Amino acid sequence: MRHPETQIGSARRRLSRVHAQRGFTLVEMLVVITIIGLIMSLVGPRVLSYLGESKIKAARIQIQSFSSALDLFYLDAGRYPTSSEGLVALVKPAAGLTAWNGPYLKGGTVPNDPWGKPYVYRSPGERSVYEIISYGADGQEGGTGANADITQASAE
Repeated sequence: MRHPETQIGSARRRLSRVHAQRGFTLVEMLVVITIIGLIMSLVGPRVLSYLGESKIKAARIQIQSFSSALDLFYLDAGRYPTSSEGLVALVKPAAGLTAWNGPYLKGGTVPNDPWGKPYVYRSPGERSVYEIISYGADGQEGGTGANADITQASAE
């Protein structure tokens, strides 16, 4: 016959194994999923607004970079690229241009705006020597918020 203390110890081990294998109930899982859903519904819109703001800031920074590159182009060539030459003149020499010392942009390509659309370059601009424009998230002229045009006209 076994010793009573040995029987109690083996019963406790079996009981602890049963508790160790116990998982979460369906109700507990549903409560956790509901809490996560509530948190995401509160935090999600704020995160998306930060994403939109960061794209607008990135477009402004890129436009400023183009402006600096255009000023370097002007110093070398004595003029800004024409509208037909576009921003591509910052990475590839325009036909008939002998005083080109580029590329003026790193990477050898003109990047698109943060929404994947090409920037609009006008020279002469409506209000200045040149204009660089991103039409925002909707890709169309005008708009408000994330759809607003982002532009920096050069100072004369």
